[in-house]
Amino acid sequence: MERNLEADASAAVVRLILRRKASRPLKAVAEMFTMGPGNKDHHPALRCAVGVFVPLIALTLLGRLDLAVFASFGAFTGIYGRNEPHSVRFRSQLRAGGFMLFIILCATLIARGEHAWGLDATAYSWLLIVATTVVAGACSVVVAAWRLRPGGSLFHIFAFAAIASIPTQPPLWEATVVAVLTTGFCLLVGMSARVVKSHRTPWKRPPRIRHTPAERRAIWLEGGGYLIAAGLAGTIATLVGERLGFGHTYWAMVAAVVPLVGHSTRHRVSRGIQRIAGTVVGLVLLAGILWLNPAPWAMVLVIAACQFGAEMFIARQYFIAQLFVTPLALIATLLAAPVDPGLLLRDRIIETVIGAAVGVAVVVAPAVWRRVRVRQAALIEG
Repeated sequence: MERNLEADASAAVVRLILRRKASRPLKAVAEMFTMGPGNKDHHPALRCAVGVFVPLIALTLLGRLDLAVFASFGAFTGIYGRNEPHSVRFRSQLRAGGFMLFIILCATLIARGEHAWGLDATAYSWLLIVATTVVAGACSVVVAAWRLRPGGSLFHIFAFAAIASIPTQPPLWEATVVAVLTTGFCLLVGMSARVVKSHRTPWKRPPRIRHTPAERRAIWLEGGGYLIAAGLAGTIATLVGERLGFGHTYWAMVAAVVPLVGHSTRHRVSRGIQRIAGTVVGLVLLAGILWLNPAPWAMVLVIAACQFGAEMFIARQYFIAQLFVTPLALIATLLAAPVDPGLLLRDRIIETVIGAAVGVAVVVAPAVWRRVRVRQAALIEG
């Protein structure tokens, strides 16, 4: 009798373990599409939407949409410091905006170097991959050292490569003025809540940022991860693109660094998968928008709406945020340099798949390596 009871208990334990293991993949999938709690997300979302809408509609009225990309990237200033007190937010946005202006300037200068140095298209594409890889690693280190949020160098990669890829550059002073004015406007919008007394936070000098030796080591390791992921994705995308005939290889570099943000390996892998799934659905939405053939002013409204939606969900549900990010990025690209929308959609999905796959591989590789080392150590001890 006791043996039968022990056997039944053992069988029950085995069934429980198997049931839990079987439910893990389903649980992981469910978590990818779970909505996180809100934190007054409509406030930063509205600030970011206004920050990009006003400069773009002004350029539309002036008939200078060739400068739209410089306003769009200058408006990234408003993304930082979303829930911080006003004094801390001002410091974060001032640093982030100034640093983005530096990246924009570097991009416009290297774009002009293509003709000054007599480079052909192939040589310049490889130069752009190398330069963007350096930007990915260096900007990640700077952003982490300043403790800016959102972290990482995704926005800097996108801005640098997109501007440096524009074949016909506007006058440097015009691009600079637009970017600077947009940055300054976003700083004002970021402080606009101080007009309402109930939303005003005490203005205190932000504490000096200090890093422990362990934090500094982590910052440099993170920068190395961005360097590897972006460089590898750009190289693979360029080699494949040369054979299959697609472009915008920097989109692969942007997608590759997405999985590097997260508190666990599973969360990071989840972001990579969400990036691909969100991009696919976002492209369907974009195709519908382009089918309507909206006027430039209407496209600016769509950009502002997408910016609002992206900021509403970026901290809560990355998949839904991508539904807005994809049209936002591509419409801004179309405003700056009109191309065949069909080719743009094709390039976006191919580059995203390549980049996300590389990013997931970079995230998973250290975990796999640690497991292999543990097993080897166990075998040696055994």
